[in-house]
Amino acid sequence: MAKKVMVQTVINNDDTTFVCETRQTLLEVLRDELGMTGTKEGCGNGNCGACNVMLDGVLVNSCLVLAVEAEGRTVTTIEGVAEAEGLHPIQQAFLEHAALQCGICTPGFIISSKALLEQNPNPSEHDVRLWLAGNLCRCTGYDKIVRAVLDVASAGQAKAGA
Repeated sequence: MAKKVMVQTVINNDDTTFVCETRQTLLEVLRDELGMTGTKEGCGNGNCGACNVMLDGVLVNSCLVLAVEAEGRTVTTIEGVAEAEGLHPIQQAFLEHAALQCGICTPGFIISSKALLEQNPNPSEHDVRLWLAGNLCRCTGYDKIVRAVLDVASAGQAKAGA
C-alpha cells in the first residue's frame, strides 16, 4: 500500500488541505481529488502545456510536479484566473479572437499567457511565440492565440488581476 501524506497549500487563494499518495502528481490531485478539472492532461510528460499551473508564481507543468511539492506553497489554476468582476482580460481576449476550439489546450495557454504578461507586460510577437512554444494545439493554429495575447498587452491590461 502506498504511503499517504497530508498536504497544506493555498490553491486559487483558498487554504486547502488534501491527502495524497507520495507518487501522485499535482495534476492528478487537482483533477481527481479536488475536482478542479479545468487543468487538462494532454501528454502526461511535460511536452504539451495543457496542464500548466502557477506554483509560487512560476509556470510549471502540473503533470511533472508531485502533489507533495505543493506543501506550504501557492498554486494558481485556470479556476483561479477569473476576477470577481468577470473574466480576466486574457480570457476575454481568447473569446474575442476565437483563440480556442476543442478546449483541451486552452487552460494551459491562458495560464501561460497570463504568466508571460505578468513578467513582460509589453511583449513582442516573437516574445509571445517563444514563450508559448511549450504549449501545443492541434486545432487552432497559433495566430489567433498570439493576437489575443498581443491585444491584451497593447490595451495595457497585462497586469490586470495580477
